[in-house]
Amino acid sequence: MTQYERMVRGLIYDPADREILDEQSIYQERLREFNQTNPAEYEKQQQYMRTVFAECGENCYFTLPFYANWGGHHLHLGSCVYANFNLTLVDDGHIYVGDKVMFGPNVTITTANHPIDPELRARGLQYNRDVWIGENAWIGAGAVILPGVHIGKNTVIGAGSIVTKDIPDNVVAVGNPCRVLRPVSDHDRTFYYKEDRIDRENL
Repeated sequence: MTQYERMVRGLIYDPADREILDEQSIYQERLREFNQTNPAEYEKQQQYMRTVFAECGENCYFTLPFYANWGGHHLHLGSCVYANFNLTLVDDGHIYVGDKVMFGPNVTITTANHPIDPELRARGLQYNRDVWIGENAWIGAGAVILPGVHIGKNTVIGAGSIVTKDIPDNVVAVGNPCRVLRPVSDHDRTFYYKEDRIDRENL
């Protein structure tokens, strides 16, 4: 079994294997070009997302720069996904993002991990675990999502949180490690910030 095949199967593998590096370098070069596009080059940016990403729905937009080990090649986007600047993906494994997900600035999602065993780690070996983010989730600025995590739909991850375990649907979760603070409630449907009321009749 090749190192590439081991990577795909989620086994411990050598990411410095030449077959892997040769393919990865293609996407790294395309990512460099993507990050050099101007804000007005919307169609060029969309073309990158449609051809390089594993999947990309309609009306997705990334504020550049964007960073990813594989240029987003293992990224699966639903529709209407927005990412603010400096979204960083360690996308050696796959990352699945539902419709209408929003990422604040400086969010990191990592699928790669390294063995605790010091001998294996000294050899630079790693393994990957996929990440899932449910539809309409909001990932706050500076949050870090670790390998294998599932985040539920409609959930808010507070800024600066370190998400080490699964987070369910319809909650606000914060902290390091990230924990559920409370459910999304009727209060959130009435007030958008503390006691500032949502004027739905004008929206």
